[in-house]
Amino acid sequence: MLRSLRLRLLLGAAIAILAALVIAWYAMTFLFEAHLNRREEEALVRQALQLVAGLQLDPGGAPVVSIPPFDTRLQRPSGGLYWQVRAPGGAARSRSLWDQDLPPPLPATDHAWHSRTVTGPFEPKVMLVERRLLLSGNRPVTVQLAEDAATLVNARQEFGQTLLLFLGLLWLALTAAAAAQVQLGLRPLARLRDALDRLRHDPSQRLAVANHPPEVAPLLLAINQLADAREQDVARARRRAADLAHGLKTPLAALRAQSQTLRAAGGEARADALDRTIAAAVAAVEAELARARAAAAREGAPLDRAPLLAAAERVVSVIERTEKGAALVFEVDCPADIVLPASAEETSEILGALTENAARFARRRVRIAAARAPERLRVTVEDDGPGLEDWQTAQALLRGRRLDESGPGHGLGLAIARDLVEARGGTLALKRSELGGLLAEMIWPSA
Repeated sequence: MLRSLRLRLLLGAAIAILAALVIAWYAMTFLFEAHLNRREEEALVRQALQLVAGLQLDPGGAPVVSIPPFDTRLQRPSGGLYWQVRAPGGAARSRSLWDQDLPPPLPATDHAWHSRTVTGPFEPKVMLVERRLLLSGNRPVTVQLAEDAATLVNARQEFGQTLLLFLGLLWLALTAAAAAQVQLGLRPLARLRDALDRLRHDPSQRLAVANHPPEVAPLLLAINQLADAREQDVARARRRAADLAHGLKTPLAALRAQSQTLRAAGGEARADALDRTIAAAVAAVEAELARARAAAAREGAPLDRAPLLAAAERVVSVIERTEKGAALVFEVDCPADIVLPASAEETSEILGALTENAARFARRRVRIAAARAPERLRVTVEDDGPGLEDWQTAQALLRGRRLDESGPGHGLGLAIARDLVEARGGTLALKRSELGGLLAEMIWPSA
C-alpha cells in the first residue's frame, strides 16, 4: 500500500488520464469510422446516380445501361467495385462481377437509397447501396452498387494506430503536467514541514496561519493548540520538579546536621548509615535538577550562543584551584571564534562536568580542544589517565552509574553533560584518547 501522498496523487492522476484517453481513442475511432462510411456511401450514391441516368428497359423488360459509370475497377473481374440492376425481365451487371451476383435486395417501402455491409462476391465485406425505382409503366427496378470495404478497414486501422501514438505522447505530457501540479499543490505542506521543524527547535514559536493556504488552517490551529498545551505541561512539570528538589534541600541539610551530632555523640555506625541515606537523597535531588536544566535547555531560545574559549578558561581556572587540579597541566586549544549552541551557563556546566571527570582520573595532563569542519563542530575533553574499556563507555553515561566507587560524587556528571548536549542538538560519545585516557567527544551539526 502506498503511503506517500505524492505517489498516490501521481498514480491516481496517471490512471485517470489513461482511462480518459482510452475512452477518447475508442470514441474517436468510432466517429472516424462513421465518417468514412458516410463519405463512402455518398461516393457510391453519386456513381449509382450516373448508373440510373443511363438506365432503360428493353421491350422484354430487361434493364439496359446505355452509359455505365466510368471506373477501371468495373472493367476487371473481381475489381473491387460492382454494380447490378434487377428488373422483372432480367438483370444487368458490371464486368467486374463476372459470373457472380450481388446479394438480393432487402424489401423496401420507399424509394430512398439504403446502405449496408454484406459479404461480397469476392471479398469478405463490401459496402452496398441500393434503391428501388419505378421506370416507364411503373415497372420496378432495383439498382445496387457495391465497393470492397477493405479500404475502409485499412484506413480505420491506420488512423487508430496513429491516434494511439499521439494519445500515448499526450498521456506522457498530461502525466508530467499532473506531476508538476501535484508538486505545486504539495508545496504548502513542505512549508508546513519547515515550520514544524522550527517549532521543534523552538517550542515558543507558533505556526502562522496567514502564511498557509486556508485548506490547512484547521490543521495549523490544532498544532498550535497542541504546542500551547505541551508548553504549559512542560512548564508545570519543570516547576514542580524544581520546587520538589529545592524543597528537599532544607530537610536534607537538617538530616546532615543530625548526622554530625550523632557522630559526635559516638554513634559512628548509625551516622554512616544516615550519611548514605542522605547521599542517595541528594543524588535524587541533583538528578531532578539536572532534568529540569535539560528541559529548560530544550525549551530555551534556539539562538543562544556562548564563546567556547572563555567558558573553557573559566572552568580550568576553577579546577586548577582544587587539590587534584593543582597537580595537573591543563591545555586549552580552542579558537577564539568558536561558539557553542547553548547559553553560557549550560556551556560552563557541560565543560565543568567533563573537565572535572577528566581531572579526577588524569595522571598529568587534561586537554580541551575544538575544531570546526564544513559540516560539524567538534569539541573534545581528554586526559592521560587509565581510560575505559569499550564495554564501560556506554555504562559511564548512564545516570547514577559509577565505575569508580572510591571517590566522592553520585555518578551524575557525565549523564547531565550528555542531557545538556543532546538538548541543544548535539551528541556526546566516550572514546579512547591519544593521550591514553578517556576522550569525551561532543559534535554539533554546523547548521
